[in-house]
Amino acid sequence: MNEDIFKDLNDKLPGIQIDVLMSKQTTFKIGGPAEYFFSAKTKDQLIKSVKLAKEIGLPVFVFGGGSNLLVSSEGVKGLVVKNQIEKPIELKESDIIEAPCGVVLGEVVDFAIKNSLKGIEWAGGLPGTFGGAIRGNAGAFGGEIKDTLFQVEALDNNFEEKTLSNKECDFSYRNSIFKQKNWIVVSAQLKLEKGDKKELRDIANSRIDYRKERHPLEYPNAGSIFKNIDFKEVPEKFKDEFKDKVKQDPFEIVPAAWFIIGAGLTGKQIGKAQISQKHSNYIVNLGGATAKDVLELIEFAKNSVKEKYGIILEAEIQAVGF
Repeated sequence: MNEDIFKDLNDKLPGIQIDVLMSKQTTFKIGGPAEYFFSAKTKDQLIKSVKLAKEIGLPVFVFGGGSNLLVSSEGVKGLVVKNQIEKPIELKESDIIEAPCGVVLGEVVDFAIKNSLKGIEWAGGLPGTFGGAIRGNAGAFGGEIKDTLFQVEALDNNFEEKTLSNKECDFSYRNSIFKQKNWIVVSAQLKLEKGDKKELRDIANSRIDYRKERHPLEYPNAGSIFKNIDFKEVPEKFKDEFKDKVKQDPFEIVPAAWFIIGAGLTGKQIGKAQISQKHSNYIVNLGGATAKDVLELIEFAKNSVKEKYGIILEAEIQAVGF
């Protein structure tokens, strides 16, 4: 930590902190100290913090709920900004809701259901923020964020505000223009349909119960580690082995967990990181796992699956500070 830089930052950005442990900011409970750390509560604070860091030559990283991150145990140099924009979720029209990117995705689901709006209930129980879900085009049970997204307010790499339509977001499987170009999502609108409040609540609750039953939520984790595999990419000689495992998500995919299971990796442990015995596309922190443990386990899984099936697994999680 440079005292002159800290003084300059603190003068212009009251509330900035030093050496904040990222293990306390991520669902993996892994990560060393952020050199400088700031929680942005408004859009203006977010813009100001990022611009200020750039002006003085500091690397800057912006994150939301920390649910899809693997942070180096050595920490993160520069300024880490937590997007916590405090703005209420609003009903803009009878079928359009608007929410800030820093709000927990579950709150968006609950708001939609409260207003008898259908189209986002599939996300019941998904961790992370609304902005993170947009960035990675989150999906489950055949639904994806792109299905109902109307428009997004974002900051490009020059910190200019942009309003993008659904088409301009360039959504693809677990991807978007925001992920490709590292743009910052500020807020977004969803265009939904009228539905029955009780039915929607039942669907959302069933998704929550499913995750509690099938996912290793009893351990710190970062959600699914690998993207699922397009069934068309499965080599012909293995298609019969996996044809009864195919799901619509939203096209025909084979969950990555089945390749990990097939390679005999369930329960594999390196240090205190383990491929979950409850869901094989999760790596869990058994207590005291390091980022190095997780990275080595990811590489081991990728190499093992490639060797057995010729399939290249692609990690979903974002690695920071390496």
